[in-house]
Amino acid sequence: MTVIRIVANIAAPDVAKAREFYVDILGLDVVMDLGWITTFASTERMAPQISIASEGGSGTAVPDISVEVDDLDEVLRRVRTSGLTIEYGPVSEEWGVRRFYVRDPFERLINILAHEK
Repeated sequence: MTVIRIVANIAAPDVAKAREFYVDILGLDVVMDLGWITTFASTERMAPQISIASEGGSGTAVPDISVEVDDLDEVLRRVRTSGLTIEYGPVSEEWGVRRFYVRDPFERLINILAHEK
């Protein structure tokens, strides 16, 4: 048996609001839209992963979702342009990532990160 995919499902009263954050800010593509559910995905192949945590690191809250990006500065620019509040960071962490926390339109805490090279 092999896990093929892990999907994060977020309950929301208005799924249309998700496009502004997940498409405009994070650059994901809409791969399915049935009106009551919209699925966003990247064209990159990703390995299934799930993390279980007692804290978010550096004393922060555990984020609902972590999103690794290849250009943290560009996502940070988009977040600031959109007027969203950054709740933590941006900061370079001792475990080799640069990251910040922001909330999506449904108040989910999103950890946006890039591995430092």
